[in-house]
Parts: sequence; C-alpha cells; structure tokens
Amino acid sequence: MATRRTRGPGAHHEQRRNEIADAVLAIVADRGLAAVSLTEVAAQAGISPGRVQHYFPAKRQLIEAAFERGNELSSVRIRQRAGSDLDAADPRLVLTTVLTELIPYDATTEAHMRVRQSFHALGFAEESIAARMRVLYAEFHRRLADLIRKDQRAGRVSAEVDASGTALSLVALAEGLAAYVLTGVAPSAVARDRLLDEIAALYARGTGRA
Repeated sequence: MATRRTRGPGAHHEQRRNEIADAVLAIVADRGLAAVSLTEVAAQAGISPGRVQHYFPAKRQLIEAAFERGNELSSVRIRQRAGSDLDAADPRLVLTTVLTELIPYDATTEAHMRVRQSFHALGFAEESIAARMRVLYAEFHRRLADLIRKDQRAGRVSAEVDASGTALSLVALAEGLAAYVLTGVAPSAVARDRLLDEIAALYARGTGRA
C-alpha cells in the first residue's frame, strides 16, 4: 500500500484536490448538486476557475472527487464512533455504525449521500463507472459479511443466516432508505429506526432477543 504523502509537492497536490472536493460538498449541502460548476467551485474554494479545471477538467470528475472525499470523511466519522481499530471493535457496533452512516442525518451527510447517489446514477450510462462501483460494492459487502460471520462464530447471530446475502440486503435497504430521505419521502429518524429494526431482527434470530 502506498504511503500517504505528508510533505512535498505530492502532499500539496493532494491537499488542493481535497480543498476542491470539500468545496463541491459544501455547495451541494447549501444549494444542491445542480449548483456545482467550475466557477461556483472555484469561488467556494477561493481559487481561480482555471486552477479547478487544472485538477478536474470536467464536472463529472468534480463529482467523482467529491464522492471519494465524502467516503473518506465518512470513514473518519465511523472510526470516531466505533473506534480507530475497526477489526478489534464490537462487530455489531461497527455494522450498525457503517450502515446508519448511509442514512443522511445532517447537512454534511446529506451532501455526501447526494453526491454518492449522483455518482451511482452516472454508472447507469458509463460502464467504466459501473465497473468501478461493482468492485467497490463487492469489497463493501464482503467487509460487512465478515462482521456478521464474526458474530455467528460468537453465537450472537444464527449460523443459518446467509452472511453475504444479508450484507447485500442491509446495504440495499440503507441506500434505498437514504434515497427516501433525500427526496422527502421519509424523515431521517424514521429511516434510521427502520434500519435499526432490521439489524435488531438479525441478532434476535441468533439469541432469541434483540
């Protein structure tokens, strides 16, 4: 694994890309995805449109950068709640924290999920993005399935549960509920409670109680 640069030109380049991606997320949080443009992002980031275009020649690349940056910041929030060492943390806590992070609950997470779902939509039209999403989701589902298997070995989840299928279903439920929140079909608290009920049911099947 490559070491993240903390000094030198590479670090400056990465910092500038993050600042631009943060500007995209801020615009989405304040005015929605439609407001994202080279000039608006440049104004938000305090740099010239030419500088933005140097790093991201097209709007699609701005959305992609914001998608990656949003995922990075989401990972930080997850570790703040579940612990810096997710491998050593309680599997149910990690599972719950990761899945509920997919439900928008404030302006920051709403912006992240709007960008995330817009990036997904690009995959409907562009196979290169769809292929990337397949790889990302395969790894995401695998990690969540591993958490379920840990609790199966500990007797907290029934051995009869299909860990891989359950991981896929829980992610699909969370992201479907997120779309409902983003479009105003359901409040965030209702969506979160519905997801928590499904997680509780998974554990109730293993122990006889939620």
